[in-house]
Amino acid sequence: MTYQLYIGDRTFSSWSLRGCLMLEKFGLPFQTNMVGLYSGTMKTDLAHLATARTVPVLQTAEGHVLTDSLAMAETLVELHPDIDLYPRDPAARALARSMVAEMHSGFGALRDACPMMIRFGWKGFKPSQAVRDDLQRIEQLWSLARQRHGASGPWLFGQYSLVDVFYAPVAMRITAYDLPVSDQARAYVAAHLSDAAFLSWRKDALEEVHEPWPYPSDLPRTPWPGDTN
Repeated sequence: MTYQLYIGDRTFSSWSLRGCLMLEKFGLPFQTNMVGLYSGTMKTDLAHLATARTVPVLQTAEGHVLTDSLAMAETLVELHPDIDLYPRDPAARALARSMVAEMHSGFGALRDACPMMIRFGWKGFKPSQAVRDDLQRIEQLWSLARQRHGASGPWLFGQYSLVDVFYAPVAMRITAYDLPVSDQARAYVAAHLSDAAFLSWRKDALEEVHEPWPYPSDLPRTPWPGDTN
């Protein structure tokens, strides 16, 4: 079974990153199809996929089309019960599902103020109180998962799961905007930054060309962690 995954620009599309990670990190075979998210061709590029309007989109080997990242994740859980996309422990699984759902539908202030950026960082960004409130809630969730279920590894539930897929773009926002979080949260962010699947994604993102730049900012740029310039 080879999935067809439709994604937008890697530099900016946080939801596309989630779509890729939920396949790549669990060894599920897929083919990537680029969609013109910022070039204006997205509607045409997705025209053959009924109901699809945004990215990511997942098409199964049977031709079934999933047009939402949460629907994609839950369908993969159904189709691959032998793979631990969620933790096996019932209590951990319940918390994990709740955290994924909250990420899927919440944290609008953080998303609006801090578009995903993985090429470089912004210097001098000052988060609003609403962004700080979102960060505080995210840290509460991360700490709860780590304290209750994360002793076996660096991820929120020890081993990598769909929760880490859904919070990966948050780690990128914390990095790019140098957002104020605890040392414990920064350690979790560092796990994402050094993850091989993300590094591969970012390598491809650096080859993208954007004219004009979709998200202009007056803030000075700073190097991404590990970059030399």
